[in-house]
Amino acid sequence: MIQFDYSMLLFLMLLAAVVGIWHDNIRVRETANRVAAEACKRRELQMLDGTVALATFRPRFDLRNGLQIERTYVFDYAVDGVLRSTGFIIMLGHAVQHVGLERAEQRG
Repeated sequence: MIQFDYSMLLFLMLLAAVVGIWHDNIRVRETANRVAAEACKRRELQMLDGTVALATFRPRFDLRNGLQIERTYVFDYAVDGVLRSTGFIIMLGHAVQHVGLERAEQRG
């Protein structure tokens, strides 16, 4: 029989929290990936590398929604198949807050 003391209980709670946060991050990243692909497709751009990368991860608090995690993901795309440009997606919790694309004329 396994003896559970407070340190074992604390360890199991921390482990469950880490697994929960990891799973939540996977779901939000999949959403950001889908949004980036759709944004590129709508504007007839080529999404390079086929994925997004986490750039920032920080807590945000407001009175209406309480504590949420804000994540900013970046991705690369090409207008002409040659020059790389960078886009970003800001997610607050599981909701998309903003999608931004670098304009081609800013590169020149």
